[in-house]
Amino acid sequence: MCGIVGYIGRRDVAPLLLEGLQRLEYRGYDSAGLVVTSPKTAGLKMVKAKGRVRDLEARVPKRFAGTTGIAHTRWATHGAPSDENAHPHMSADNKVAVVHNGIIDNASDLRKKLEAEGVEFLSETDTEVLTHLIARSQGEKLEDKVRETLRVIEGTYGIAVMHADHADRIVVARNGSPVVLGIGEKEMFVASDIAALVTHTRQIVTLDDGEMATLKADDFRTYTTEGTRTTAEPTTVEWEAASYDMGGHDTYMHKEIHEQAEAVDRVLRGRIDDRFSTVHLGGLNLDAREARKIRRVKILGCGTSYHAGMIGAQMIEELARIPADAEPASEFRYRNAVVDPDTLYVAVSQSGETYDVLAAVQELKRKGARVLGIVNVVGSAIAREADGGMYVHAGPEVCVVSTKCFTNTTVAFALLALHLGRTRDLSVSDGKRIIEGLRKLPGQITEILDQEDEIKKLAEQYAEARSMLFIGRVRGYPVAREASLKLKEVSYIHAEAYPASELKHGPLALIEPALPTVAIVPNDDLLEKNRAALEEIKARSGKILAVAHEHQEKADQTILVPKNEDELDPILMGIPLQLLAYHTALALGRDIDKPRNLAKSVTVE
Repeated sequence: MCGIVGYIGRRDVAPLLLEGLQRLEYRGYDSAGLVVTSPKTAGLKMVKAKGRVRDLEARVPKRFAGTTGIAHTRWATHGAPSDENAHPHMSADNKVAVVHNGIIDNASDLRKKLEAEGVEFLSETDTEVLTHLIARSQGEKLEDKVRETLRVIEGTYGIAVMHADHADRIVVARNGSPVVLGIGEKEMFVASDIAALVTHTRQIVTLDDGEMATLKADDFRTYTTEGTRTTAEPTTVEWEAASYDMGGHDTYMHKEIHEQAEAVDRVLRGRIDDRFSTVHLGGLNLDAREARKIRRVKILGCGTSYHAGMIGAQMIEELARIPADAEPASEFRYRNAVVDPDTLYVAVSQSGETYDVLAAVQELKRKGARVLGIVNVVGSAIAREADGGMYVHAGPEVCVVSTKCFTNTTVAFALLALHLGRTRDLSVSDGKRIIEGLRKLPGQITEILDQEDEIKKLAEQYAEARSMLFIGRVRGYPVAREASLKLKEVSYIHAEAYPASELKHGPLALIEPALPTVAIVPNDDLLEKNRAALEEIKARSGKILAVAHEHQEKADQTILVPKNEDELDPILMGIPLQLLAYHTALALGRDIDKPRNLAKSVTVE
């Protein structure tokens, strides 16, 4: 959500900022802006615009020189999308400029106090409060002014600040919202996401909560909000700029769906131990004795990560015979849950920065729980906060709608379930069976993607539906949940997922020819139960699309999926439904990579 880009060095800054903003467009936004200066010019120059980055670019004057600047893409929280509410925000004397991700919880009280002191606000945003507080601070250095302001702030923030009287620096700070520094040759960058940096540098420093930094063209230093110096060593990111290109596809979503076979191969690579029919997961920091003491597994995630956790919980119960369940992190942290020392908590987040998940991790750590992280972004906040974990190695996922990261996360859970199972009672032969199934996944994913033309034709038929029902039982239910979410996110068609076993308890009232049902029908021990559900729908003239391992007589159409081991089948059964959602949205002319009202990384509550 929202995006920050900043630069200080020798180059003309406006083109760099605009390029960085374009690389952050996938995060979701409604307006954009930038401010520039240089040691040789007087004052700050700012341009803002409601709409896309291209609208901002059209407003930037030809003569807009500067070597230092900050820029922002805004996703509205306080105040509607408008030029006035777009960031950066400038103080009344035009000396201080601020860009901000996050939410200031006590902004209303601070605003009333400032207005009582004669400050006139030009926007409805909470961020403008920061600008005026910094401008009115009595601190001599810009760092002091920012630090003094942050002492009275309650809420989350990732900020970058410029001051006309301190044009040789940018001051940044983080609390709950990502801030990443990029280290160059006599130039420095800052961003909320490494996507904005990798074109120029792969040397990064990720700030921790409660940490600030001062960037100058030839140096940077980090310190706490209390002023104590911190030691920050740059790390090298593995993703390259080419990873963020479309690679000949029309959309990032299409590209990322088709990258899944390769992505799954990456998450498996180097982790399989054929000798003992298990896997190497050294990053868990969990030895066999500790693993055997686990009495329960609780998985926390939001949205797609929550659905991956539902699949993961089932795998852990089946393979390791440990009670496991998944819960939305946003609910868990507000219900004062009992934290059991014998429970292993697993936090799931593609970005590793999802605020609700991160806050749950911090609360669990405060209460002494052991927490593992399953994330995609190396060095992200959840990865640093957790006791151990796994990177899913999906590569950059640019489309707001998650596809390959979801699949890789489910595979990561299969590895975790196998690891826990082999430390307990899972036999060598069953371990070998699962490993053989895991190795089949990339090839089977390719088989599914080869059906794209047929799935596209189905999608064009279902694009006329106003609503759709997704059903599945046990292993199929989380797949139905995720498929329903995909369709909603990208096509804006209303969709609902329900356990197939619950049809008689209410949802059958909805069945009619105008409401298509997508049924997940794996060839497992519940096959006949699922077929009975199809009979119920067909008897009421419902239209059925089945996703199955063999043709389903009662379905109007069947998408065939290669059979794997029963425990691993859910990993494959959602992939054709990603294509169904994609081509439905394409038929409806939707903005596929940037669905309305949504953001890629949800870093506010």
